[in-house]
Amino acid sequence: MAYKKILTIQDISCVGQCSLTVALPILSACGLETCILPSAVLSTHTAGFDGFTFRDLTDDMPEIQKHWQKENIKFKAIYTGYLGSVKQVGYVQNILDTMGTDDCVRIVDPAMADNGKLYPIFHDEYVAAMRGLCASADILIPNITEACFLANVEYRESYDESYVKELLDKLAKLGAKTIVLTGVGYVPENTGVIVYENGSIRYYEHKKISKGCHGTGDIYASAFTGALMNDKDIFEAAKIAADYTVKCIVNTQGDADHWYGAKFETALRDLMDMLV
Repeated sequence: MAYKKILTIQDISCVGQCSLTVALPILSACGLETCILPSAVLSTHTAGFDGFTFRDLTDDMPEIQKHWQKENIKFKAIYTGYLGSVKQVGYVQNILDTMGTDDCVRIVDPAMADNGKLYPIFHDEYVAAMRGLCASADILIPNITEACFLANVEYRESYDESYVKELLDKLAKLGAKTIVLTGVGYVPENTGVIVYENGSIRYYEHKKISKGCHGTGDIYASAFTGALMNDKDIFEAAKIAADYTVKCIVNTQGDADHWYGAKFETALRDLMDMLV
């Protein structure tokens, strides 16, 4: 595999195993030169911690981009995660459109919602901005909740294949060339991931771990990007990322003190073995 330079854009939560503290080590373990553009710096993530600090880096983002352009820096892949504002989404869309190589892969994880609800800081204007970002994506990686908000479809706890097909068709109309839809489960004991590519649907089903972990969406998207940039096809990358994420969750079970994230580091060797 050629040595590839990629960029990931998301926040740094210093403690909590999510966003860049997950993406950077996972992508690096996949053998990729991983460059970062932090959207904000937080002392911890926002789910369960009180009194966390927050420093917004929105105004730094265009200046960093200008310097990269001056240095003629280009990226083989650009992968976006949690973004903090509509203004940031606009900056990121410009980066997606201008900072890639001719064959750059643009991967968007619209990290904004789960369990039927938007994260507290987000609103309809942000959802509309994220819909615009989808048009610049080669691959979109939403969970079911995010897909519902983007597609303007009512969220359901239980659903069938026709409901998921409606979601996928409406997401495709936003402009994303390929959709990797996570957390798709038709029976309570299983979940899985769907790859929607050129109108065809492929589903990888696996066992559902009843007690989940914070940050697994970031783990999944990072592992998927790492596998894809290791020349795996999209469906194989989706399967590898699912298997790795499940392993991370399993390795975290039974540790009450580790409520804030998944022990993804303990399974990095497994991920590297999957890429061989």
